[in-house]
Amino acid sequence: MTKISSTFNRRRFLKGSAAGAGLLAAPAIISSKALASSGELNFVGWAGYPSLAEKVFPAFEAATGIKVNFKELPDQDTMFAEAKVALQAGGIDVIEPTIDRWGGWNSNGLLQPWDPAKLAMDNYLPGLADGSAGERSRANGELFYVPSNWGTEALVVNTAEAKLSDPPSLGDLFSPDNSVTLRPHSALAAMGRYLDAQGKLPRPWMDGYTDMAAMVELWDIALAEAVKAKGNVVQWWSGENEANAGFVANGATLGLCWDSTGYNLRNDGYAYIAPTEGAFAWHQGFVLMKNAKNIEQAHEFAKFVSTPEGAAGWATAFSSNPVGKGAADLMDPSVKEYYNGTFNDEALAKLWWWPEQTAEFIAKRTEYADKYKAS
Repeated sequence: MTKISSTFNRRRFLKGSAAGAGLLAAPAIISSKALASSGELNFVGWAGYPSLAEKVFPAFEAATGIKVNFKELPDQDTMFAEAKVALQAGGIDVIEPTIDRWGGWNSNGLLQPWDPAKLAMDNYLPGLADGSAGERSRANGELFYVPSNWGTEALVVNTAEAKLSDPPSLGDLFSPDNSVTLRPHSALAAMGRYLDAQGKLPRPWMDGYTDMAAMVELWDIALAEAVKAKGNVVQWWSGENEANAGFVANGATLGLCWDSTGYNLRNDGYAYIAPTEGAFAWHQGFVLMKNAKNIEQAHEFAKFVSTPEGAAGWATAFSSNPVGKGAADLMDPSVKEYYNGTFNDEALAKLWWWPEQTAEFIAKRTEYADKYKAS
Protein backbone atom coordinates (compact mmCIF):
# COMPACT_ATOMS: atom_id res chain seq x y z
CA MET A 1 0.00 0.00 0.00
CA THR A 2 1.21 3.48 -0.84
CA LYS A 3 0.36 5.63 2.14
CA ILE A 4 -0.53 9.28 1.81
CA SER A 5 2.08 11.64 3.16
CA SER A 6 2.27 12.30 6.87
CA THR A 7 1.51 15.93 6.08
CA PHE A 8 -2.05 14.70 5.43
CA ASN A 9 -3.08 15.65 8.96
CA ARG A 10 -6.68 16.27 9.98
CA ARG A 11 -5.91 18.85 12.64
CA ARG A 12 -3.62 20.75 10.34
CA PHE A 13 -6.48 20.90 7.81
CA LEU A 14 -8.96 22.10 10.37
CA LYS A 15 -6.71 24.89 11.57
CA GLY A 16 -6.94 26.39 8.10
CA SER A 17 -4.42 28.63 6.44
CA ALA A 18 -4.00 32.36 6.71
CA ALA A 19 -2.43 32.40 3.27
CA GLY A 20 -5.38 30.45 1.89
CA ALA A 21 -7.83 32.78 3.55
CA GLY A 22 -6.27 35.61 1.57
CA LEU A 23 -7.56 33.96 -1.57
CA LEU A 24 -11.07 34.96 -0.60
CA ALA A 25 -10.52 38.44 -1.94
CA ALA A 26 -9.12 37.28 -5.27
CA PRO A 27 -11.65 37.28 -8.13
CA ALA A 28 -12.09 34.01 -10.01
CA ILE A 29 -10.45 33.94 -13.42
CA ILE A 30 -12.86 32.15 -15.73
CA SER A 31 -11.78 30.66 -19.03
CA SER A 32 -13.35 32.51 -21.95
CA LYS A 33 -13.74 29.14 -23.67
CA ALA A 34 -15.81 27.88 -20.75
CA LEU A 35 -18.20 30.78 -21.01
CA ALA A 36 -18.31 30.75 -24.81
CA SER A 37 -19.39 27.12 -25.10
CA SER A 38 -22.45 25.38 -23.65
CA GLY A 39 -22.26 26.99 -20.22
CA GLU A 40 -23.26 23.68 -18.66
CA LEU A 41 -21.60 20.73 -16.95
CA ASN A 42 -22.92 17.18 -16.60
CA PHE A 43 -21.80 15.84 -13.22
CA VAL A 44 -22.46 12.45 -11.63
CA GLY A 45 -21.85 12.25 -7.88
CA TRP A 46 -22.98 10.89 -4.54
CA ALA A 47 -26.62 10.76 -3.42
CA GLY A 48 -27.72 11.89 0.01
CA TYR A 49 -26.02 15.29 0.23
CA PRO A 50 -28.71 17.91 -0.54
CA SER A 51 -26.47 20.88 0.21
CA LEU A 52 -24.65 20.30 -3.07
CA ALA A 53 -27.70 21.20 -5.15
CA GLU A 54 -29.04 23.70 -2.62
CA LYS A 55 -25.88 25.72 -2.04
CA VAL A 56 -22.69 24.62 -3.80
CA PHE A 57 -23.89 24.38 -7.39
CA PRO A 58 -25.72 27.72 -7.21
CA ALA A 59 -22.55 29.33 -5.80
CA PHE A 60 -20.52 27.85 -8.66
CA GLU A 61 -23.04 29.10 -11.22
CA ALA A 62 -23.03 32.55 -9.63
CA ALA A 63 -19.22 32.66 -9.79
CA THR A 64 -18.80 31.27 -13.30
CA GLY A 65 -22.11 31.33 -15.15
CA ILE A 66 -21.87 27.56 -15.60
CA LYS A 67 -24.93 25.45 -14.71
CA VAL A 68 -24.41 21.99 -13.19
CA ASN A 69 -26.68 19.16 -14.32
CA PHE A 70 -26.38 16.77 -11.38
CA LYS A 71 -27.23 13.06 -11.33
CA GLU A 72 -27.09 11.42 -7.89
CA LEU A 73 -26.00 7.80 -7.47
CA PRO A 74 -25.59 5.85 -4.22
CA ASP A 75 -22.17 4.23 -4.65
CA GLN A 76 -19.08 3.87 -6.83
CA ASP A 77 -20.09 0.57 -8.40
CA THR A 78 -23.24 2.23 -9.74
CA MET A 79 -21.19 5.22 -10.91
CA PHE A 80 -18.76 2.91 -12.70
CA ALA A 81 -21.61 1.11 -14.49
CA GLU A 82 -23.12 4.47 -15.45
CA ALA A 83 -19.76 5.66 -16.79
CA LYS A 84 -19.38 2.56 -18.98
CA VAL A 85 -22.77 3.26 -20.54
CA ALA A 86 -21.91 6.94 -20.97
CA LEU A 87 -18.70 6.05 -22.82
CA GLN A 88 -20.97 5.02 -25.69
CA ALA A 89 -24.02 7.18 -25.09
CA GLY A 90 -22.38 10.35 -23.77
CA GLY A 91 -23.94 12.67 -21.23
CA ILE A 92 -21.34 12.70 -18.44
CA ASP A 93 -18.42 15.10 -18.10
CA VAL A 94 -17.19 14.62 -14.52
CA ILE A 95 -17.64 11.89 -11.88
CA GLU A 96 -16.45 11.70 -8.25
CA PRO A 97 -14.81 8.37 -7.27
CA THR A 98 -12.16 7.79 -4.60
CA ILE A 99 -8.41 7.72 -5.08
CA ASP A 100 -8.22 3.95 -4.65
CA ARG A 101 -10.73 3.33 -7.48
CA TRP A 102 -9.99 5.65 -10.38
CA GLY A 103 -7.19 3.42 -11.71
CA GLY A 104 -9.72 0.73 -12.52
CA TRP A 105 -11.83 3.28 -14.37
CA ASN A 106 -8.80 4.37 -16.36
CA SER A 107 -7.77 0.81 -17.21
CA ASN A 108 -11.26 0.37 -18.66
CA GLY A 109 -10.71 3.32 -21.00
CA LEU A 110 -13.21 5.64 -19.32
CA LEU A 111 -11.01 8.64 -18.53
CA GLN A 112 -8.93 11.41 -20.03
CA PRO A 113 -6.33 13.45 -18.12
CA TRP A 114 -6.85 16.88 -16.62
CA ASP A 115 -4.77 19.83 -17.81
CA PRO A 116 -3.00 21.16 -14.69
CA ALA A 117 -2.47 24.50 -16.43
CA LYS A 118 -6.25 25.00 -16.41
CA LEU A 119 -6.55 24.20 -12.70
CA ALA A 120 -5.09 25.92 -9.61
CA MET A 121 -2.90 23.23 -8.11
CA ASP A 122 -1.46 25.60 -5.51
CA ASN A 123 -4.93 25.94 -3.97
CA TYR A 124 -4.77 22.46 -2.42
CA LEU A 125 -3.65 21.77 1.12
CA PRO A 126 -0.32 19.93 1.44
CA GLY A 127 -0.53 16.18 1.01
CA LEU A 128 -3.74 16.13 -1.03
CA ALA A 129 -2.62 16.76 -4.59
CA ASP A 130 1.12 16.38 -4.08
CA GLY A 131 3.39 13.88 -2.35
CA SER A 132 2.15 10.30 -2.25
CA ALA A 133 -1.44 11.33 -3.01
CA GLY A 134 -0.20 13.26 -6.03
CA GLU A 135 1.64 10.20 -7.28
CA ARG A 136 -1.48 8.09 -6.86
CA SER A 137 -3.43 10.69 -8.89
CA ARG A 138 -1.30 10.24 -12.02
CA ALA A 139 -0.65 7.63 -14.69
CA ASN A 140 2.20 7.84 -17.20
CA GLY A 141 2.97 11.34 -15.94
CA GLU A 142 -0.55 12.67 -16.61
CA LEU A 143 -3.02 13.94 -13.98
CA PHE A 144 -6.24 11.91 -13.93
CA TYR A 145 -7.65 12.70 -10.49
CA VAL A 146 -8.00 15.91 -8.45
CA PRO A 147 -9.23 15.93 -4.82
CA SER A 148 -12.63 17.16 -3.66
CA ASN A 149 -12.82 16.11 0.02
CA TRP A 150 -11.68 13.41 2.40
CA GLY A 151 -12.89 11.62 5.47
CA THR A 152 -13.18 8.37 7.36
CA GLU A 153 -15.28 5.27 8.00
CA ALA A 154 -15.43 4.20 11.63
CA LEU A 155 -17.83 3.18 14.41
CA VAL A 156 -21.17 4.98 14.72
CA VAL A 157 -22.35 4.11 18.22
CA ASN A 158 -25.66 4.33 20.07
CA THR A 159 -24.10 5.54 23.32
CA ALA A 160 -26.93 4.16 25.48
CA GLU A 161 -27.23 0.68 23.99
CA ALA A 162 -24.07 -0.39 22.13
CA LYS A 163 -21.76 -2.86 23.85
CA LEU A 164 -18.13 -1.96 23.16
CA SER A 165 -14.79 -3.46 24.03
CA ASP A 166 -12.23 -1.43 25.95
CA PRO A 167 -10.83 0.05 23.79
CA PRO A 168 -13.57 -0.10 21.11
CA SER A 169 -12.69 -2.50 18.32
CA LEU A 170 -13.74 -3.53 14.82
CA GLY A 171 -14.52 -6.84 16.46
CA ASP A 172 -17.50 -5.23 18.22
CA LEU A 173 -19.27 -5.16 14.84
CA PHE A 174 -19.46 -8.94 14.95
CA SER A 175 -20.66 -9.31 18.54
CA PRO A 176 -24.16 -10.74 19.11
CA ASP A 177 -24.59 -8.05 21.77
CA ASN A 178 -24.95 -5.40 19.04
CA SER A 179 -27.43 -4.85 16.21
CA VAL A 180 -25.43 -3.48 13.31
CA THR A 181 -25.65 -1.74 9.97
CA LEU A 182 -22.83 -2.57 7.58
CA ARG A 183 -21.58 -2.01 4.05
CA PRO A 184 -20.73 -5.58 2.98
CA HIS A 185 -17.28 -5.06 1.48
CA SER A 186 -16.22 -2.71 4.29
CA ALA A 187 -17.43 -5.23 6.86
CA LEU A 188 -15.35 -7.99 5.29
CA ALA A 189 -12.30 -5.71 5.29
CA ALA A 190 -13.04 -4.88 8.92
CA MET A 191 -13.16 -8.58 9.77
CA GLY A 192 -9.88 -9.12 7.95
CA ARG A 193 -8.18 -6.25 9.74
CA TYR A 194 -9.57 -7.41 13.09
CA LEU A 195 -8.30 -10.97 12.56
CA ASP A 196 -4.96 -9.59 11.42
CA ALA A 197 -4.64 -7.49 14.58
CA GLN A 198 -5.45 -10.61 16.62
CA GLY A 199 -2.72 -12.60 14.85
CA LYS A 200 -5.30 -14.99 13.39
CA LEU A 201 -4.40 -14.74 9.69
CA PRO A 202 -1.77 -16.80 7.87
CA ARG A 203 -0.33 -13.65 6.27
CA PRO A 204 -0.84 -9.85 6.52
CA TRP A 205 -4.27 -8.61 5.40
CA MET A 206 -2.58 -6.06 3.13
CA ASP A 207 -1.09 -8.84 0.99
CA GLY A 208 -4.53 -9.33 -0.53
CA TYR A 209 -4.44 -5.93 -2.20
CA THR A 210 -1.38 -6.72 -4.32
CA ASP A 211 -1.66 -10.48 -4.86
CA MET A 212 -4.94 -12.01 -6.06
CA ALA A 213 -4.05 -15.48 -4.77
CA ALA A 214 -3.47 -13.97 -1.33
CA MET A 215 -6.71 -12.02 -1.70
CA VAL A 216 -8.71 -15.21 -2.20
CA GLU A 217 -6.98 -16.94 0.69
CA LEU A 218 -7.59 -14.05 3.10
CA TRP A 219 -11.10 -13.07 2.00
CA ASP A 220 -12.22 -16.70 2.22
CA ILE A 221 -11.27 -16.57 5.89
CA ALA A 222 -12.87 -13.18 6.49
CA LEU A 223 -16.08 -14.23 4.76
CA ALA A 224 -16.37 -17.43 6.77
CA GLU A 225 -15.93 -15.59 10.06
CA ALA A 226 -18.30 -12.75 9.07
CA VAL A 227 -21.03 -15.21 8.04
CA LYS A 228 -20.89 -16.80 11.50
CA ALA A 229 -21.78 -13.41 13.00
CA LYS A 230 -24.26 -12.31 10.33
CA GLY A 231 -27.27 -12.72 12.62
CA ASN A 232 -26.70 -9.31 14.19
CA VAL A 233 -27.02 -7.38 10.88
CA VAL A 234 -30.26 -5.36 10.71
CA GLN A 235 -29.43 -3.25 7.63
CA TRP A 236 -27.01 -3.39 4.73
CA TRP A 237 -26.01 0.00 3.38
CA SER A 238 -24.35 1.26 0.21
CA GLY A 239 -25.06 4.98 0.52
CA GLU A 240 -25.75 7.67 3.10
CA ASN A 241 -29.54 7.33 3.15
CA GLU A 242 -29.42 3.58 3.82
CA ALA A 243 -26.80 4.00 6.54
CA ASN A 244 -28.97 6.53 8.37
CA ALA A 245 -32.01 4.25 8.01
CA GLY A 246 -30.10 1.45 9.68
CA PHE A 247 -30.13 3.44 12.89
CA VAL A 248 -33.28 5.56 12.80
CA ALA A 249 -35.62 3.02 11.15
CA ASN A 250 -34.19 -0.39 11.95
CA GLY A 251 -32.71 0.04 15.40
CA ALA A 252 -29.02 -0.56 14.81
CA THR A 253 -26.94 0.16 17.91
CA LEU A 254 -23.60 0.06 16.09
CA GLY A 255 -22.37 0.48 12.55
CA LEU A 256 -19.29 0.83 10.41
CA CYS A 257 -20.22 4.03 8.57
CA TRP A 258 -18.88 7.21 7.10
CA ASP A 259 -18.10 10.17 9.34
CA SER A 260 -21.00 12.03 7.72
CA THR A 261 -23.43 9.44 9.12
CA GLY A 262 -22.08 9.98 12.61
CA TYR A 263 -22.24 13.74 12.17
CA ASN A 264 -25.85 13.64 11.00
CA LEU A 265 -26.84 11.58 14.06
CA ARG A 266 -24.64 13.36 16.60
CA ASN A 267 -27.56 15.09 18.33
CA ASP A 268 -29.67 11.92 18.57
CA GLY A 269 -27.62 9.93 21.06
CA TYR A 270 -24.91 8.65 18.73
CA ALA A 271 -21.14 9.06 18.83
CA TYR A 272 -18.46 8.56 16.18
CA ILE A 273 -15.52 6.53 17.49
CA ALA A 274 -12.26 5.39 15.92
CA PRO A 275 -11.61 1.67 16.59
CA THR A 276 -8.33 0.65 18.17
CA GLU A 277 -7.27 -0.94 14.85
CA GLY A 278 -7.61 2.47 13.17
CA ALA A 279 -10.43 4.11 11.20
CA PHE A 280 -10.72 3.45 7.49
CA ALA A 281 -9.83 6.64 5.60
CA TRP A 282 -10.91 7.74 2.13
CA HIS A 283 -9.87 10.41 -0.36
CA GLN A 284 -12.49 11.54 -2.87
CA GLY A 285 -12.01 13.49 -6.09
CA PHE A 286 -12.96 14.30 -9.66
CA VAL A 287 -12.20 12.42 -12.88
CA LEU A 288 -12.86 13.59 -16.44
CA MET A 289 -14.74 11.28 -18.80
CA LYS A 290 -12.89 10.35 -21.97
CA ASN A 291 -15.77 11.58 -24.13
CA ALA A 292 -16.60 14.65 -22.01
CA LYS A 293 -18.07 17.47 -24.10
CA ASN A 294 -17.78 20.32 -21.60
CA ILE A 295 -14.07 20.15 -20.89
CA GLU A 296 -13.47 23.82 -20.15
CA GLN A 297 -16.42 23.88 -17.77
CA ALA A 298 -15.11 20.73 -16.08
CA HIS A 299 -11.81 22.42 -15.33
CA GLU A 300 -13.59 25.48 -13.93
CA PHE A 301 -15.65 23.18 -11.73
CA ALA A 302 -12.66 21.31 -10.31
CA LYS A 303 -10.84 24.60 -9.80
CA PHE A 304 -13.80 26.10 -7.94
CA VAL A 305 -13.86 23.20 -5.46
CA SER A 306 -10.19 23.92 -4.69
CA THR A 307 -10.94 27.53 -3.65
CA PRO A 308 -11.70 28.41 -0.02
CA GLU A 309 -15.41 28.95 -0.78
CA GLY A 310 -15.80 25.90 -2.99
CA ALA A 311 -13.80 23.56 -0.77
CA ALA A 312 -15.67 24.68 2.36
CA GLY A 313 -19.03 24.21 0.65
CA TRP A 314 -18.14 20.78 -0.68
CA ALA A 315 -16.76 19.54 2.65
CA THR A 316 -19.73 20.98 4.54
CA ALA A 317 -22.13 19.15 2.23
CA PHE A 318 -20.40 15.86 3.03
CA SER A 319 -19.68 16.71 6.70
CA SER A 320 -16.06 15.96 5.84
CA ASN A 321 -12.69 17.67 5.47
CA PRO A 322 -11.96 20.36 2.87
CA VAL A 323 -9.19 20.24 0.27
CA GLY A 324 -8.50 23.95 -0.24
CA LYS A 325 -6.32 26.33 1.74
CA GLY A 326 -8.38 28.68 3.88
CA ALA A 327 -11.53 26.57 3.59
CA ALA A 328 -11.61 25.49 7.24
CA ASP A 329 -11.93 29.13 8.28
CA LEU A 330 -15.27 29.26 6.46
CA MET A 331 -16.77 26.07 7.88
CA ASP A 332 -19.22 25.58 10.73
CA PRO A 333 -17.32 25.34 14.04
CA SER A 334 -19.47 22.32 14.96
CA VAL A 335 -17.86 20.34 12.14
CA LYS A 336 -14.38 21.09 13.48
CA GLU A 337 -15.46 20.22 17.00
CA TYR A 338 -16.98 16.94 15.83
CA TYR A 339 -13.82 15.74 14.09
CA ASN A 340 -11.46 16.86 16.81
CA GLY A 341 -13.60 14.96 19.31
CA THR A 342 -13.05 11.71 17.41
CA PHE A 343 -9.46 11.96 16.25
CA ASN A 344 -6.74 12.67 18.76
CA ASP A 345 -3.11 12.24 17.75
CA GLU A 346 -3.18 8.49 18.39
CA ALA A 347 -6.29 7.98 16.25
CA LEU A 348 -4.79 10.09 13.46
CA ALA A 349 -1.63 8.04 13.49
CA LYS A 350 -3.68 4.85 13.09
CA LEU A 351 -5.72 5.96 10.05
CA TRP A 352 -5.91 3.08 7.55
CA TRP A 353 -6.07 4.49 4.02
CA TRP A 354 -7.93 2.35 1.53
CA PRO A 355 -5.21 0.98 -0.75
CA GLU A 356 -5.43 1.05 -4.53
CA GLN A 357 -7.81 -1.61 -5.79
CA THR A 358 -7.63 -2.90 -9.35
CA ALA A 359 -10.65 -3.70 -11.49
CA GLU A 360 -9.89 -7.42 -10.98
CA PHE A 361 -9.76 -6.91 -7.21
CA ILE A 362 -13.04 -4.96 -7.17
CA ALA A 363 -14.80 -7.64 -9.22
CA LYS A 364 -13.63 -10.34 -6.81
CA ARG A 365 -14.44 -8.18 -3.80
CA THR A 366 -17.97 -7.74 -5.14
CA GLU A 367 -18.33 -11.52 -5.38
CA TYR A 368 -17.40 -11.85 -1.71
CA ALA A 369 -19.79 -9.05 -0.70
CA ASP A 370 -22.62 -10.72 -2.63
CA LYS A 371 -21.86 -14.08 -0.97
CA TYR A 372 -21.90 -12.39 2.43
CA LYS A 373 -25.28 -10.78 1.83
CA ALA A 374 -26.77 -13.98 0.38
CA SER A 375 -25.44 -16.30 3.08
